[in-house]
Amino acid sequence: QVQLVESGGGLVQIGDSLRLSCAASGRTAPIYAMGWFRQAPGKDREFVGAIARNGGTTNYADSVKGRFTISRDGDKNTWYLQMNSLKPEDTAVYYCAAHSASLLFLQVSPEHWGQGTQVTVSS
Repeated sequence: QVQLVESGGGLVQIGDSLRLSCAASGRTAPIYAMGWFRQAPGKDREFVGAIARNGGTTNYADSVKGRFTISRDGDKNTWYLQMNSLKPEDTAVYYCAAHSASLLFLQVSPEHWGQGTQVTVSS
């Protein structure tokens, strides 16, 4: 079993930055892809971005490219979502996710989910 725990959410102003963390525990050795999703009120959950465990590959949704950056600390089984230039439309519950196969598999159907952390961007 894999447990994922997010932290770092909160209330910020337009244009602010925020960094989310996801700590994995349990049977983490098979994890290859580490990523983030978000779900705004009344909307479906959407893919935000992902990174390979070796850090060699990343993938981002068009809506966050150039503003959000995913990084990871493989030794600590932790990954991060650095969010800059935040907008009201970034308001959502953010979930970290993981998959043992690939970034594409993670994007389509994650194997593991965190419980979510709220990010609210206020004007």
